[in-house]
Amino acid sequence: MIANEPTVPLGKVDCRALAEKVLSLGEEAWLADARRQDDYEVHAQTQAIILMFCDGWPEVTVTKSVGWPLLGAEAEAVIDQIVGKRYPAGGRLLRAMVTRLGPGRRIARHKDIHPTFSIAHRIHVPLATNPGVEFVVGPERVPPRVGYAFELNNLMLHHVINNGREDRIHFIFDYAPPAAA
Repeated sequence: MIANEPTVPLGKVDCRALAEKVLSLGEEAWLADARRQDDYEVHAQTQAIILMFCDGWPEVTVTKSVGWPLLGAEAEAVIDQIVGKRYPAGGRLLRAMVTRLGPGRRIARHKDIHPTFSIAHRIHVPLATNPGVEFVVGPERVPPRVGYAFELNNLMLHHVINNGREDRIHFIFDYAPPAAA
């Protein structure tokens, strides 16, 4: 299901409305739901605005979170662009979030382990970044390019270091195609 390569380029995406909305939000939006940082030590130096998240296996429950009313409409527009061009319709959205890694912060080298990662496509859409971001998946360095979506093989070792002076902000979603959903 997921990419066999470290990343698969998905091309340019119109994410301006989502990026503008995210950048207009105050700190309270970034701090409203800390479960990702609290539950996953590797993400302790990040903040996330969680729109949707899943629990359980093999029965998976997906719930909308505090980020959905803030960003849901703009996020759906981005998701529809990508899924409509690259993936079979009728699947299921398992997770959607916006993540922020501040200057001087890092996400340590790791693999994602929840079983849903073996059936879903993990899509990243950079909304804000800088040339000092080091994002490595397997042997591949991912260039920091706003608005260029890619699928990430998060079952491979990966890490991120923000050596720049600006935040690195990505919209991330997991899409399980119909056969897996």
